[in-house]
Amino acid sequence: MTEPSFLAQLSSTIVEAAAAVAPSIVEIASTRSLATGFVWREGLIITADEALSNEGQILIEFSDGTQHPASVVGRDPSTDIALLRVEGADAPSAVLDQVVPRPGALVVVAAAAESAPLVSFGSAIAVGPAWRSMRGGKIDARIELDVRLRRRAEGGLAISAEGNVFGMAVRGPRGRTLVIPSATVEGAAVLLLAHGEVPRGYLGLGLHQVAVTGGGQGAMVMSVDPDGPGAIGGVLQGDIIVHWNGEAVPSVNALVRTLDHQSIGRSVSLGIRRAGADVEAAVTIATRPRR
Repeated sequence: MTEPSFLAQLSSTIVEAAAAVAPSIVEIASTRSLATGFVWREGLIITADEALSNEGQILIEFSDGTQHPASVVGRDPSTDIALLRVEGADAPSAVLDQVVPRPGALVVVAAAAESAPLVSFGSAIAVGPAWRSMRGGKIDARIELDVRLRRRAEGGLAISAEGNVFGMAVRGPRGRTLVIPSATVEGAAVLLLAHGEVPRGYLGLGLHQVAVTGGGQGAMVMSVDPDGPGAIGGVLQGDIIVHWNGEAVPSVNALVRTLDHQSIGRSVSLGIRRAGADVEAAVTIATRPRR
């Protein structure tokens, strides 16, 4: 009997990897948008926040063709994760693995379209350390795939050659396909379930980037919440923040991106330029008020 060729074995591996997770994958229809999601826990669906409309009805279609309306539990644009609740559905939860693929590793992206699997195959072309999104979310690893991700496949599962689900596939800047790692997905989903949002740190300061005399950049305080942590720490309107815990402030955006949920409760030392003099202020980061 002839042994299966390498390509036949590879094809079987791809098919089996996609088939194993197919019962947990759903198609999500929201206003003017189609995307993919997956069952996280009983009655709870995770999808890509950017692929979900901001208004209108949300309809979930499961692999068996049944459809159920869903409601939003919470959304976190900073990590591109949305959590939905659906009643009356019976589908297995996806098992998320904390492994991160090595550069060059073969991967499968499994999504859904019209009750059928939508499967892509490629490799992890770049894998790096934790990074922050432009909206300040901490992503536990930078994983880029050479997979072409259709819009309706956004929110699908990224699977290793060993069959482990290592994250959620999303569309990144300039058409890149990125993966939100399982650790980030789990962490954000737990916070969304508990709070309806991912809490963010809060200084109570309105900041504007300025050039500092003598070189470098600073964050000028344009407004101060009188009840906020900045005011309590003695920060005044017109102050220029030039150091954060002894480190130069590269930009206002970089400073704001550090105010994730892990920053809440921490005390930071601010180096301030005030009327030509250098002063220090200690500020304890609070939780950003809900809008």
